[in-house]
Order: sequence, then C-alpha cells, then structure tokens
Amino acid sequence: MAEQGYTQPTPIQSQAIPVVLAGRDLLAAAQTGTGKTAGFTLPMLQLLSAKSNASHSPARHPVRALVLVPTRELAAQVEESVRTYGRHLRLHAAVVYGGVNINPQIQALRRGADIVVATPGRLLDHVEQRTIDLRQVEILVLDEADRMLDMGFIHDIRRVLALLPAKRQNLLFSATFPDEVRKLASGFMKDAATVEVAPRNRPIELISQVAHPVDKDRKRQLLAHLVKSGNWQQVLVFCRTKHGANRLAEQLERDGIETAAIHGNKSQPQRMKALQRFKDNELQVLVATDIAARGIDIESLPHVVNYDLPHVPEDYVHRIGRTGRAGESGQAVSLVSGEDRGLLKDIERLIGKKIEQQTVPGFEPGSGYHTAQPEPQQRRGQRPQGQPRRQEKQHGGQRRPEHGRPQGQRQGGNGQRRDQGRRPQRQPAAALPSEKAQQSLHEQQLEYARRQMAEERRREAAPAEEHRREATPSGERRKEKQIPALFGLVGKKAA
Repeated sequence: MAEQGYTQPTPIQSQAIPVVLAGRDLLAAAQTGTGKTAGFTLPMLQLLSAKSNASHSPARHPVRALVLVPTRELAAQVEESVRTYGRHLRLHAAVVYGGVNINPQIQALRRGADIVVATPGRLLDHVEQRTIDLRQVEILVLDEADRMLDMGFIHDIRRVLALLPAKRQNLLFSATFPDEVRKLASGFMKDAATVEVAPRNRPIELISQVAHPVDKDRKRQLLAHLVKSGNWQQVLVFCRTKHGANRLAEQLERDGIETAAIHGNKSQPQRMKALQRFKDNELQVLVATDIAARGIDIESLPHVVNYDLPHVPEDYVHRIGRTGRAGESGQAVSLVSGEDRGLLKDIERLIGKKIEQQTVPGFEPGSGYHTAQPEPQQRRGQRPQGQPRRQEKQHGGQRRPEHGRPQGQRQGGNGQRRDQGRRPQRQPAAALPSEKAQQSLHEQQLEYARRQMAEERRREAAPAEEHRREATPSGERRKEKQIPALFGLVGKKAA
C-alpha cells in the first residue's frame, strides 16, 4: 500500500475493512469511484495471507476466495488490484471471463489459484467442464450486485451459491441498495453488517453537471466543438447502441479527433487495447456503450459526455461516476435533444435536483428541442396557396376539369354515379390522450426499454459460446416477430 502511495482510507474503506477482518458478513453500498474494490480486496488478502502456502503445487492452492463481477472489464480491473496489493504475498490469483479463449484460463486454474475473479457465465462453463473446484471457498464477494441483477444474472448467481460450502464469509458490494439486492442478500447472508456511505442513487457532489440543448442532427458537431474549443484531452462518451458508438467514433475521427469505440461486438483484446490507449492519453475520446464501460477506472478522468441519455435513470448515476473518483472533481455533460426531454426529467427526479441547462452559441436548438408547431392541415381537395388553377374546358355547357368527369360526380364500381354534388364529410378529430394515459404510455415504454437493456447487458456479458447459440437463424426470426408485435401493442394503447 505504501508503494501505491495510500495514506488515508476512504469512508467506505474505513468502515468496511474492520467488519471484514472481524469475519462478519457485510452488505456495503457506496458510489462508484470511492474505493469499494480496495474495501474488500485489502482485508481479503489479509485474512488469506494468514494461512498462505508457499508451495508451487496446485493442490496446495485451492480456490479460497471467489469474487463475482458483472463484466469482463471489471473482472480484469479487480484481478489487477488483487495482484497489485498482494504483490509480496504468497497467494495466487486467476481471472475468468467470457469472450476469450477458455484454454489459458484452464491452464491458470490447473496451476492453482487462491483467489478467482470471475463473471458468472464463464465460471459456470468451467464448473461444467470440471476445471474448477469451489468446495473450499472461504470468502465470497459479489461486486456490483445491482448491475448483475439488472443484467439477468440472478439465476447464475444462485447456481454458484449452491456450489459453495455453507460455512463461508459473504461480502456484497454495490453502488446502490435496490430492493432486489436486499432480497438476494437476505437469502444467503447471516447477521450481515450494513455500511452505506452515500445517499441512495445520488451522484457524487464533486461532479458538475450540465445539459446542452441541441438538435439531434447537430449533436456530433457540438461534441466536436466542445472537445476542440475546450482542449479536452480525456473524454469518455456514452452512446446507447453499438452501431451508434461505431458511427460516432468514425465521424469524430474524420473531424481530426483521435477516437476509438468499445462495445459488446468488439473482441476482448480490442476492448482492452482501446482502453489502455485511452488511459495512456493516446486517445482523446473513447466512445462506449453502458456495458463496455462497466469497470472502467481511470484516475482523474475529467470529462464524461452523455451523447445519448440512458433509458434507465440509474444508469446516468453510474455513467457520471466514471469521473469525480476518489475525491477528484469532474464534469458530466449531457447533449439533450427534443426526444430526450422525458428522459432528462426522469433523471432529475431520481437525483433530486435540476440539471443546469446551457445553450452553446451557434448550436441553439430549433424545432428539435422546443415543441414544433404543426403545419396547417390542407383540406382534402383544397388547392395549395400559390398554386395556379388547372385549365378547365367547357363540356356540354358544364365546367369540367381537363381529362376528368363532370364536377360533383363520382363513378362507382358498377358504372353508376354516387355522391353526386356531395362534399366529403369531415371526421371528428380524435381526442388527445389524457395526461394519465400519456403517463401510462411513458411507463410502458420505459419498462420495455429496461427489459431491452437487461437483455442486451446479459448477451454482451455472456461467454462467446452463448453468443453463437443466440445467433441462430431461428433465434433471429423469433426476435423479429416479438419486437414489432410489442411496438404494435404500444401503438394501439397510444391511439
């Protein structure tokens, strides 16, 4: 710790470490960037080192501590912390996650590992192949538990819990304490101490937050302007989709800004390389989706930009938590177009404060941000203003449009005239949906977005084998049928 320059513990560390050293179960919540990883890594190493084994025999190094995390990046980060803090200890560590070749992980486990950091899906792959034995685990850590539940890992977690010995110490660390996390904890933790050092779902106060209203089709230009005019050197930009992240990265590159994108479709080596270049200041901008950004820990990251606001308000808190870490100040910028106004209100309601809005000169929003006035409806058959009349010819003493039948007559399917002399009847205007109906529709759309995000998180964090299974033609056809059907249902309710 002295080599790392640590002198004072953070609040979560000062409260959590004594509880862990006492051998008690712990339920701890703190905002991201406040030192949660060291809060469980340091006391875990202290406890395990008391019975460490200097032997190189794999049999002398069974898995004694298991750390479960939601994503590959976070797994790599936690394992790096274990190696850094335990550099002078006789403990072996291994990291296990999907998206990469499983064979090197198998070799590492066969050499013996006291501590294993893993994502749930790939860990269960090793269990099925009998390349890992969890029967001697003494300490279980669930890190970012709220994210694992959001990503649909609850069943995998329960399968892992069933493989562990009944007598063990359980540590659950999370950015927030939603009811689902508390329910999960109550099922396997005994007499757990609770530590909560930050308000529920509140962003760190050191982060300045600002929203720039802008038309949707000018967001990229505004982002490039902010980066260049402000001489921003490290900017983490969040996009909602993988395709959007790729497209934005390519456009910023064309604008002369060194940029890379990371998301679930990128291979793990590509993601790690881009992240390392960003940390080494070789990249000015890193564009990421929410999943790929899990576990990104960059010291003194100055700027986070929400290019697309998240559909789930809690994700906003996690995004901006990438800056303002460990007491450092930071800035969170959101680019808000007209379609984002509802999402911005949801975020403000969650964090309990208004986000200041500043219009950037030259990028004032037009109809994209303010409600546009509808164009006046043209009546059926009405001549648009300024359009000359069609030439008419006299036919049998009666005015008749050229190449047409006499006015006021319509020809039926059996050759008989109908609706002669009648004007089309005006249909009554459809009643606008009530405020309650609009709110209900918004809640349905938000719930649908949450389900879609959870599914995307689960698939991106799953091992490569699961990706291939889901990519079958039958699976694609099934998804194509489900999504339009759901949108059709929402459309009917809106009408």
